[in-house]
Amino acid sequence: MLKFTCCNQVRQFSEPAQAHLLRGIQRGYERECLRVDRVGQLARTPHPAALGAKLTHPWITTDYAEALLEFITPPSTDPAYPLAFLKDIHRFSAQQLGGEFLWAGSMPCKIGEDADIAIANYGPSNAARFKEVYREGLGLRYGRAMQTIAGAHYNWSLPEAFWPVLQDCCQSKEPLQDFISRRYFGLIRNFLRFGWLIPYLFGASPALCKSFLQGHPSDLTELSPGTLYGPYATSLRMSDLGYQNHAQDKLAIGFNSLTEYTQGLEAAIRTHDPYYAEMGVRDGERWKQLSDCVLQLEAEFYAPMRPKRIGAKGERPALALQTYGVQYVEMRLFDLNPFVDIGVTPEQSLFADALLLMCLFRDSPPITSREQGENDENKHRVVTRGRQPGLHLLVHNREQPLQTLAHELFDEMLPFAAMLDTTYGGQQYTVALQRLRQRIDQPELTPSAQVVEATRQHGSYFNFAVEMSRTHTQNLQSTPLPKEVEARFRASVQTSLVEQAAMDALTEMPFEDFVAAYFAPTGS
Repeated sequence: MLKFTCCNQVRQFSEPAQAHLLRGIQRGYERECLRVDRVGQLARTPHPAALGAKLTHPWITTDYAEALLEFITPPSTDPAYPLAFLKDIHRFSAQQLGGEFLWAGSMPCKIGEDADIAIANYGPSNAARFKEVYREGLGLRYGRAMQTIAGAHYNWSLPEAFWPVLQDCCQSKEPLQDFISRRYFGLIRNFLRFGWLIPYLFGASPALCKSFLQGHPSDLTELSPGTLYGPYATSLRMSDLGYQNHAQDKLAIGFNSLTEYTQGLEAAIRTHDPYYAEMGVRDGERWKQLSDCVLQLEAEFYAPMRPKRIGAKGERPALALQTYGVQYVEMRLFDLNPFVDIGVTPEQSLFADALLLMCLFRDSPPITSREQGENDENKHRVVTRGRQPGLHLLVHNREQPLQTLAHELFDEMLPFAAMLDTTYGGQQYTVALQRLRQRIDQPELTPSAQVVEATRQHGSYFNFAVEMSRTHTQNLQSTPLPKEVEARFRASVQTSLVEQAAMDALTEMPFEDFVAAYFAPTGS
């Protein structure tokens, strides 16, 4: 049985008088999505001007590549709002694409050689050049192909009014923000322990185009000509084939406290790496990477979940966290569901809400190096062979059946689903867990199993993904937006273009001074 920090906490927030506090939970999505041409190859066109300026638009930007769109929903306390807004972003964007399509899956296909993948360009300003040089460095370090993998991130925070009540229940005397940060880090540690359940239930990238590997060897099996897969894989996106930084393996960036985490990040962006130094930072006037340190920026640190804080403009993330404490968490494990036009299904946020509350209230001791290795191994087993019959995971150095552990986690999540149902009324959280629970004993119900079957039926992963991409994009294009929604998006486009023009017209300090100021220890 899982142990909770204080059973009274769970009981208290299950009562209607306190459950209403959870109505202030804020949620938001970030969804990455490649643009492809009519034949399914990576689009070579610039970011469409009709979508606005990607440097300044609040909801529509790009991630790594010029063709890798990123859609961002504003945070909302309405559980249904993020997906509704994400749907509107997709409709608006699809209707500006002309003959291009939104790629349906997490794993790309015909992207060409690394040199063919254009890095996103944000303009001539120092802020724009900074983003572009960072991406140049990512390509130099890990290859550009790895940066075209797409996923969905779930941003989540508890309301301000919730924390004093919880702190009083815990009889904690520490400053409130210290208490909040400590509990968020406890949540994150538990997510590192139990987050493997996400790729099992929602992983949707068990197969890929052979061309993606660009000739590199792998232990994948040929499913059909041009398609490789893991017979029991759930999320190759989250495997070693995805965006992983093995140079980070020996980094001392832990999640046992805010101080440990931020000091680890600070050390990583200031620790020079001989290999990156050999690559060089600049070639004359051309910048190849922002620095030769283990991490160019804190964002380069890969983690299934990150603590976040919105700081002052230009303030480094670690410094903002250090100064103000944790504001929200970013969960990064969702694959794109290729069967869905926006890549995300409603039950994903319902499940995540219950899981994150369970992680918050459950005991969360520090993670030792031994346990960290165990957590990493469990994630590796699930993403590479999670549907394998009889698969076992590690718990305190003991092998335990995945099915047994998954059912135990669902048992522990049920009170939190009920808590959320009390908060919002109805039974949607409890019903969602009941439906998702079936996937434990019936792995054929998982998206990863369904992708394998659809790939077989279509003859290749490419054929399947292209058909889904065309169908979804055409459906989005054929559904007109309400006039007021379309007007809002068009106004946001114009505002972003005006803001970009103003930034481009500024007289600024030399770029090297801008970079040095960003990395100054005081953040000034």
